[in-house]
Amino acid sequence: MALSHDPLWPRAGDWPPFDGPADAVLLGLPAWRTSLSPTGAHATPGAVRDALRRFSPTLPGPPPVDLAEVLRLADAGDLDEPDGADGEERTRRRVAQLTAAARLIIALGGDNSVTYAVAQGARADGLITLDAHFDLRDGISNGSPVRRLVEDGLDPRRIVQLGIADFANSAAYAQRAAGLGITVIGLDALRRDGIARAMTRALEIAGADGGRIHLDVDVDVCDRSVAPGCPASVPGGLAAWELRALVRAAATDPRVVSADIVEVDATADAPDGRTVRLAALCVLELLAGLSSRTPSPRENA
Repeated sequence: MALSHDPLWPRAGDWPPFDGPADAVLLGLPAWRTSLSPTGAHATPGAVRDALRRFSPTLPGPPPVDLAEVLRLADAGDLDEPDGADGEERTRRRVAQLTAAARLIIALGGDNSVTYAVAQGARADGLITLDAHFDLRDGISNGSPVRRLVEDGLDPRRIVQLGIADFANSAAYAQRAAGLGITVIGLDALRRDGIARAMTRALEIAGADGGRIHLDVDVDVCDRSVAPGCPASVPGGLAAWELRALVRAAATDPRVVSADIVEVDATADAPDGRTVRLAALCVLELLAGLSSRTPSPRENA
């Protein structure tokens, strides 16, 4: 459907190609080959870019803030074939290159397997996941990135998993998380403690001593009514507003240097595109959080 044109109503997206220093950079990572569920997640980065144009880059305030005016935004395009060992190495190199020139890297999945290489490329010291699942499975898949990061040296005591759902994980993997010392804040605890308090705690743990944080936004943490395009979303998950609030709260912290938005299958979405649109809004929430940051000494360096 053609979108209307109004010179006084600018649209989000269509950011210039990456060509030097930026505040935030988009990077498409259409991974799908190791997914545990059949998926068309490789189609999602392009779908999210299209969906961004349905929204304005403006926070109404007061005072109103046009994110495209206060932030230098760029799009690094899609990485070809991010799956497999070679694809992961290309992802690490590309993310490292972008991280050296931008305050925040936003990776558009693809499935959750991309978390592994993106976090490593961004040299993350800590990890926060917004996810219904532990992602501690054996093997190499979209269900194993957290385990793989730990095996490669990420301190599990600096991993916080928010939104872990009942009846969506096995006892073995729950015990694995506990044995590793991972901080788990399930859905009930998240709602009891509140979004602000839960995210503050997560940032303190993952970003201890000023460490760099990667944020993994697995949209299947949401209720299936708002995320039908996520193969593993379940009834009773987060509301759309809860996910958006968590994402923005995380992005206000300068220790968050990279984020991924994953597990959306654009080819399986509802006819109204609600899951892809939610993923696009998560991009904008990351930018909103970034725009409110007080620059740290590292960012000013």
